[in-house]
Amino acid sequence: MNPAESFKALYDIVAKLRSPGGCPWDREQTPSTLREALIEETFECLEAIDEKDPTHIAEELGDLFLVVTMLGYIYEEEGNFSVAASLANVNEKLIRRHPHVFGEKKANDTSVISTDEVLNNWESIKINQEGRKPKESVLDDVRPGFPPMDRAWKLQKKAAKVGFDWQDIEGVISKIREELDEVQEVVKCNDKRHLEEELGDLLFSVINLCRFLKVDPSVALRRTNSKFISRFKYMEKKMKETGQEMNKENIGIMDGYWNEAKSI
Repeated sequence: MNPAESFKALYDIVAKLRSPGGCPWDREQTPSTLREALIEETFECLEAIDEKDPTHIAEELGDLFLVVTMLGYIYEEEGNFSVAASLANVNEKLIRRHPHVFGEKKANDTSVISTDEVLNNWESIKINQEGRKPKESVLDDVRPGFPPMDRAWKLQKKAAKVGFDWQDIEGVISKIREELDEVQEVVKCNDKRHLEEELGDLLFSVINLCRFLKVDPSVALRRTNSKFISRFKYMEKKMKETGQEMNKENIGIMDGYWNEAKSI
């Protein structure tokens, strides 16, 4: 099957599942109930991309296609818009915002457009052709719906793009030390609200270090999570094999197995 036939088959399956004779669970779904599935499938797809496993990526992309198609079909059922209209809209938008690809070109035009020019043209088209209001701040492009860590990273990138950035890595590291000192001071005062604020500042500064070093903090943290899980499961297995209980009284034994897992 070609892509058009495959998508039509998926659309027809979703329509069948949502029909009176379809699946009770699928018929009960709403855009609100599918929000969690959309987020979950997105992160599972990101995990597969990090693993660089094409088979797993193909599977997770398929799951994403399913959730997105189901969402579109529900809105179509409600008479808000059709799936076809949504696809046509994005097609038109892509063509409109890429005149350097789809627009008319002179036969002798061999100029190469840069990435910065593409992004500037993109913003200009949104304002001048699509009638969108100019942003009051460079930060307005970073939507509130992003997960907090991703939003912090994007806010920092936007600020850095207009020159608001550290001169060198030492400044970034010094800021982390400063924020850590402030956390330690607040811990002594037992002020939970202030502690939340200072921990937020510390996390923001660490994310800034990731950005400065061109490391995606979400990718880095996902890898660390996977590493933690692997080592913890190894420790669990060893504790079970030796008949030891997982409790704080046995922390020394658990640490030993943890360090053993690190050397594997």
